[in-house]
Formats: sequence, structure tokens, C-alpha cells
Amino acid sequence: MVTRRTFIKGVAASGFIAGSSVWTVAASAKGQAMKIGYVSPKSGPLAAFAEADAYALDGFKAAAKAQGLDIEVIVKDSQSNPNRAAEVAKDLIVQSKVNLMLVASTPETTNPVTTTCEAEEVPCISTVAPWQPWFIGQQANPTDPKSWKPFNYAYHFFWGLEDVIAVYTLMMVTAMPGATRRSAFRQCSTS
Repeated sequence: MVTRRTFIKGVAASGFIAGSSVWTVAASAKGQAMKIGYVSPKSGPLAAFAEADAYALDGFKAAAKAQGLDIEVIVKDSQSNPNRAAEVAKDLIVQSKVNLMLVASTPETTNPVTTTCEAEEVPCISTVAPWQPWFIGQQANPTDPKSWKPFNYAYHFFWGLEDVIAVYTLMMVTAMPGATRRSAFRQCSTS
């Protein structure tokens, strides 16, 4: 039986593999594996965000292998430090010669890696950080939309802070009989 979770995992893996086929064709034409760099905070105070990394990466590698793709994933630890995140991103680009960078888990990791990838002209997919601090962190003047520059190599997907507020407010209203969104929000902000 196909569950929703199994279906979504399959679609996500297939979508990524299909999307990465251009790079794998180019890499295999050179007789090399496609190299993907992956940066997340495996140690330090933000390490909890990387707890599921091994599970996700194992699933991705299995899906890639099942498709007959030669993909090498090189994992680096940002140590929950923005400077270290930028260093390992640069190392993955310059020394390991990755074709694609993936970065996850909090703006302290995603922002410096994205900035490095933009500067080095390496495609970067970022996630597990609200879009607002990611986007604003990449702009020179976040208060002046006219000064914002487009991203040429970086792609970010994840929810925003407005989504968190909406979900948690709805959960509080549901858990508090007779409460309205406003009273639940007030109750939360005074607790």
C-alpha cells in the first residue's frame, strides 16, 4: 500500500533526480560522478536541526542508485558557526569541485553558504530556514526593495514566519474551547 508519506518521498526524490539529470549527464560525459556538497550543523548548539540528515541522505542515495545515477554526496559540518559554514562551502567548491550545493538548517548555516555559492557561481539549494531571514540576509539593504538584487545561483524553499504564526495560532484556538484567534494569540504572548 502506498501511503501519503511514501508517495511524497518518491515524488521528491524523483523530482530532484530528474532536475539533476542535466548535471549528471555532464558529469558522466566526463566519466565522473556528479558531486553534491551538503552543509548542515551536525555539531554545536544547532545540531538538533541536522538529526534527520542521515535518513534523508540515505533515502536520496538509494533513489539515485535505483535510477542508475552516479552521484557522490560530500557532507560537511558547519559546527553551528556561520564562519565555518562559509569555509566548508568554499572548500567544497574549490577543493572538492562540487556541481551543486545543498544547505539546510537555520540562517546561521544557509545564509553564508548561499552567499559563497552566489560569489563562486555554483548552484545552491537552501532549505530548513524561514524564507525571511534567508532572503533579507542576502540583500545589502533589506529596507530598500529597489536595491534588492536577483539571485543567479541560489534557490530557497521553506515556509515563512507568517506560516508558523498561522499554524500555532490555529492549534491554540483548537486546544482552547471558546477561544478566538485574537484571544489565543494574546494568551500566548503574555505567557
